[in-house]
Amino acid sequence: MTHMNRPQDDATAEELQWTRTAPATPIPEPEVWPTVRFPEPAHPFDAPLRVEADIQGLECVQGEIPAHLDGTFYKVVCDRQFPKFVDEGPLGSFNDDGMALSFRFRKGRVDYKSRFIKTPRFEAERAAGRALFGQYHNPFTDRPEVEGVVRGLANTNVFFHGGKLYAAKEDSPPLILDPDTLDTVGHYDFEGTLTSKTSTAHPKVDPNTGEMVFFGYSAKGETTRDIAYYEADASGQIIHETWFKAPYSSMVHDFAVTQNFVIFPIIPMRTEREWLEKEESMFQWDPEERVYLGVLPRKGKGENIVWYEGPNRFASHIMGAHDDGRHIHIDTPVSESSYFPWFPIVGNQEHDPEKSKGYLSRWTIDTRDRRRTFSEQKISQFASEFPRMDDRFETLKYQWGVMGLNELPGHDAPGGGFRWVSAVDVATGEQKIWYPGDHATIGEPVFVPGADDAPEGHGYVFVIVSRRDLMHSEMVLLDAQHVDRGPVCTLKVPLRIPRGLHGNWVTSEELAARTD
Repeated sequence: MTHMNRPQDDATAEELQWTRTAPATPIPEPEVWPTVRFPEPAHPFDAPLRVEADIQGLECVQGEIPAHLDGTFYKVVCDRQFPKFVDEGPLGSFNDDGMALSFRFRKGRVDYKSRFIKTPRFEAERAAGRALFGQYHNPFTDRPEVEGVVRGLANTNVFFHGGKLYAAKEDSPPLILDPDTLDTVGHYDFEGTLTSKTSTAHPKVDPNTGEMVFFGYSAKGETTRDIAYYEADASGQIIHETWFKAPYSSMVHDFAVTQNFVIFPIIPMRTEREWLEKEESMFQWDPEERVYLGVLPRKGKGENIVWYEGPNRFASHIMGAHDDGRHIHIDTPVSESSYFPWFPIVGNQEHDPEKSKGYLSRWTIDTRDRRRTFSEQKISQFASEFPRMDDRFETLKYQWGVMGLNELPGHDAPGGGFRWVSAVDVATGEQKIWYPGDHATIGEPVFVPGADDAPEGHGYVFVIVSRRDLMHSEMVLLDAQHVDRGPVCTLKVPLRIPRGLHGNWVTSEELAARTD
């Protein structure tokens, strides 16, 4: 095992107060079950689904299922088993229970399965028959009977590594799911070696070594500045750990990894303990704070982190990153202000929809620049989010990517949300775009190779389409090189798939090596 820089022993009393791990007293079944009544959604498609389903053979309503595809596409969505006792508006879906989905491709057939992820939080509320947890990321607003229960929802990503299927949200350790049944196995602390209280939902896997690079922010608990950085070998065993403190406490949803470096973006979506105590929003956008990019060598020590500083900007998801030994290039949608309208702005400023639009851009760091700054160059002229790449090129120089667009100048599309799928050449900025039609929204587009040895970006883009006027969803496969030509095939899911976040493809060979 390489150098293991364990968490420092100088944690303040305030930090230690967040480290409660004692289980709550078991929640007894009530004598009379509470009445279940959800508020009316803005659109009926967005009502809670609350259904765990098994469908043998999804109906192919257009095209043909590629018979050579053999594997499972996993995705996590946000649903809710009981009405909340706090009104969080649009932010509420971030605070919903995680539900795992699987689309099993084999011999030209696709089977569908969905299961709630049975977190300690989910199980406590199921026993009580009502919501017990309050505001997003705020334990001060919970019912007293769940004090100390891990609040994680596992509603952000589902991914496979070292023979295990992980379900994750960045505020807690990951859970392990059975890759066939989607049953919840339980929380996983990497056999006692995960010392952080949290773990990212956006790990990166080095294609050359199979190592999984990941981290936890607020690693000693909500609002702390501590970040723990880890690398696990191809079998899933942690081989490196180090800790450091960010310039300020903020949301660190994603990060960048190259062959030689790991980069931590500190974006001014800040958080303060005082806000939680006042039952205000956990995260608030600070238009006066600067951006910091923390650069560490791979498997480096925390005390050696170097901070590169830039102007106030918002960024969240990373499409890809690579380095040439000196220069680090990071591709991410960047906006002038917060992308999220539901998080308040420090100083009570109004959210500006124009300034919140993110455009795929490249941040470049010169590691020999003594000024400790970075440059920014716009790649795409269209507002976008949910960027993905061909994951076989993670940490490496790459050219092909895909993302969702929420606007296209000159095209008036009814409805909101992500409306177009766009494949992009990051070297030239050229984009090919597919529109699913009116009254439809899309989820995160994900690349699936056509074959193990296929060239970069040659294969399929998987995307879930919500047919909001027809009240059902579809799984659509696009030719990754020609997304503008329309679907290779369209699979009808005869129910509404709730809005969700991230997903990943796992081959049958990988699943055969499961170790859970």
